[in-house]
Amino acid sequence: MKFFIDTANIAQIKEAQDLGILDGVTTNPSLMAKEGITGKSNILQHYENICQIVSGDVSAEVIATDYEGIVREGTELAALHPQIVVKIPMIKDGIKAIKYFTGQGIRTNCTLVFSAGQALLAAKAGATYVSPFVGRLDDISADGLSLIEEIRLIYDNYGYSTQILAASVRHTMHILECAKIGADVITAPLSAIIGLLNHPLTDIGLEKFLADYKKVNG
Repeated sequence: MKFFIDTANIAQIKEAQDLGILDGVTTNPSLMAKEGITGKSNILQHYENICQIVSGDVSAEVIATDYEGIVREGTELAALHPQIVVKIPMIKDGIKAIKYFTGQGIRTNCTLVFSAGQALLAAKAGATYVSPFVGRLDDISADGLSLIEEIRLIYDNYGYSTQILAASVRHTMHILECAKIGADVITAPLSAIIGLLNHPLTDIGLEKFLADYKKVNG
């Protein structure tokens, strides 16, 4: 399973990259704004900066919601760097744009997916990634992980190459459950990824090893 980090924070991206386990980055206008990055030229430059840090795919989101606007923005984003994947919302014109970009050899990430039917349409249109939002479904007392299972079954039934990118991943257990179900990718905050390192028995064991070494070696 691939690990993407969901942020626009350069320091966090570098920290995840330094771990040696980072496969890519997802970001969006909200995350850009959180880092104080505003204005088209600054946002485009920030995407390029991220591509200089990581070697994997970087999802860059369009703002437009009409077909012509999505195609125009997506073409501009894709031209920034070979690692850019154009992030497109799950709407009618979004599906049309994904089909267009598929024909142009431009990779896409269909975002804001909340049903298996939406994921099926994205795969039919040729999306590189589909992003079901696990945490946001949990927030409304729906089962986000069950959606991942449904999409996995459908894609496996028909051999779709679209990768399931589990998004809105909130914590470490989300990551583990997505891995069990067979998500191709998770995108998560750095805290959730780092959380996989932690176990109290590891801490206790290391403390004991160091104490024993000190006894023997002074």
